[in-house]
Amino acid sequence: MGSPMRTLGPSIWSVSDGRAGNASQVRALVHALGEPSRWLRIAHIMGEAHRAEPMVLTPRAPWTWLPAGTWPSPLSALPKAQRSLIAPPWPTLWIAAGRRSAAFSKLVRERSDGKTFTVQILDPKIDASNFDLLVVPQHDGVSGANVITTVGSPAHFGAEMLEETGQAFAPLADETRRSVVVVLGGHSKVHRFTPDAAARLEAQLRKLAAEGWRLRITTSRRTPLEVITPFRKMADETGGQFWSGAQDGPNPYLAWLMFSTAAIVTEDSANMLSEAAWHGLPVHIAPLEGHAPKFTRLHESLIARGAARRFTGTLDQWTYEPVREADRVADLIVEKLLARYPAPAFTSGVAAPDWLS
Repeated sequence: MGSPMRTLGPSIWSVSDGRAGNASQVRALVHALGEPSRWLRIAHIMGEAHRAEPMVLTPRAPWTWLPAGTWPSPLSALPKAQRSLIAPPWPTLWIAAGRRSAAFSKLVRERSDGKTFTVQILDPKIDASNFDLLVVPQHDGVSGANVITTVGSPAHFGAEMLEETGQAFAPLADETRRSVVVVLGGHSKVHRFTPDAAARLEAQLRKLAAEGWRLRITTSRRTPLEVITPFRKMADETGGQFWSGAQDGPNPYLAWLMFSTAAIVTEDSANMLSEAAWHGLPVHIAPLEGHAPKFTRLHESLIARGAARRFTGTLDQWTYEPVREADRVADLIVEKLLARYPAPAFTSGVAAPDWLS
């Protein structure tokens, strides 16, 4: 982690509880804010204590058993090595995700006397008034004056990242428009990637391959080995591509999203579904075993948006406006910051830059 310093532009602390899905949403929002079209609008803000690296806070039991609003001495919940991280000077902007980070978002807002603009992603299970902005998916069912709801999770892929990926993986471009990226999840609190679910999906994919679809299959951190093995074998047998780790070469995930014409994504991950929807791919939601009303609402919100349909073994093609919620949230944060830190007025005879018009 870089040492705190004064910066031109707002200083940001990005925070998660170490869970990959939560960290991904924080990262997406920070990157969206860093897009030149947004950053230039708030570059006049002089920030303090900027940290270039994300901060991971891992509070322990028994604090984590309690609602974040009731934690006695939140800093005591952290390992000693992490306690010194939360100290002045305070940043302009604090962005955190996950219920376990909520107590620290609340603490920083209080200790900075409200000067730090706090953004909390995902339902913290405490009142939204504890934060300046609460960003939650529609399927969480949270509302309030300072609540912004999203379809799925905030996802973002910057222009530079897309350009670099496009150049590095240019041979993956498919002029036949018959490539489908298949994103496999795994076990979670709600879903299980059982042998039956795997066998059903494998049979459907083999049928698609026989119809001329080029399969591009990738796994997640949660995909069990007993699922990886047969899908790797199936990809080899059908002329498809498979990636599950560094042993398979550079990660082509983003390139596959860019250069495919459809996506099949297992139902267990809001992030994976949202990343495919960010690219405007027709998203086919593949079922696993397990059910939760929250995930049903997530799927229904993506279907209602026109981004997704339930996968039944065939691939449909349709178009819709890509779902880019991190950009929408970032625009709102910029407006909130400008309300606190108005851009300096230009003197008579000095033209404002194009980006202020």
